This record gives sequence, structure tokens and C-alpha cells, in this order.
Amino acid sequence: MVRKNKIAFGGGCHWCTEAVFQSLKGVNRVEQGYVASINENSAFSEAVIVHYNPEIISLQTLIEIHLHTHKSTSAHSMREKYRSAIYTFSEKQYNHAIQILSEFQSEFKNKLITRVYPFSEFKASREAIQNYYKKNPDKPFCERFINPKLELLLNKFNNQVNKDYIIST
Repeated sequence: MVRKNKIAFGGGCHWCTEAVFQSLKGVNRVEQGYVASINENSAFSEAVIVHYNPEIISLQTLIEIHLHTHKSTSAHSMREKYRSAIYTFSEKQYNHAIQILSEFQSEFKNKLITRVYPFSEFKASREAIQNYYKKNPDKPFCERFINPKLELLLNKFNNQVNKDYIIST
């Protein structure tokens, strides 16, 4: 029986985040939209839910890729809309993500601002902007913002990349 897990990530624009995770081996589906947590983090921010097979790609690898493909050390003015976050679906996953996040701090010169939050709610993006990169690879936004992230994946995480996804776009 194939195990399937899910985790949600917020960082930059959800078009970018969606394209990054769609291009990985072991990722079965990416839901693009807006995620909310609880308490002071209950406002929705752009994010994706990543459904993955942990026998092919680990939570540790997904988090590492997330940290390297958005500004995980930058506390810019748009952080309410683009929260640097990992949203978890269980207490066990929450604790595991906290541990993984602390282990990756040494790979970064500046302090990681990415936080782990419990997942609360999801609102999907409108259909017209879902699978944005796949539908619009030649748009200036994709060329300027998404292509460099996919290049980084090919250079740093080559074994995890589904090259058919990147090449077919």
C-alpha cells in the first residue's frame, strides 16, 4: 500500500511555490491557495498543500527545498500575505518539522524566519490561476521568478526533480 502524506508551505507567491513542488518526484498533487493557522496566525496567506509519498521524498527534503526556494531569512513588509511557514496536520508532524527546521539553520548565514504552525483552514485559488506555471511558462512573471527557482532545483536537488515536468513546460 502506498503511503500518502500532506504538508502545507507558505513562502513567496503561491504560483512559485506550486511550480517548485509540482516539479518534484514523489509529489502526487499540489493544491494552490490560501492557508490559515490559529490564533494570531489565523489570517490567510498564500500557500500550497503538498500531497506526497514519503517512500519517494521525505519531509526533510521537502522542507529543505522549501527553505532554499523562497526568502526564508527575509522579514520583508509583505510577510502577512506571504508568510514563511510550514503548516502541519498533526502534533507529530509539527514536532518533526520543528526539529528539521532547527537542523537546517546551520546551512543559512542569516536566521531562518520560517515558522511551523498548525494547519487550520484552506481556500483554493480560483481555477484560472491554478497550475499557473504549467499553463503560462513563457509569461514574464514565470521567466523572472519561477524559472530561477526551477534552475536552483536542477542544480541543488537534481535527484529529486521530475525532469519531464520541467522540460515539458
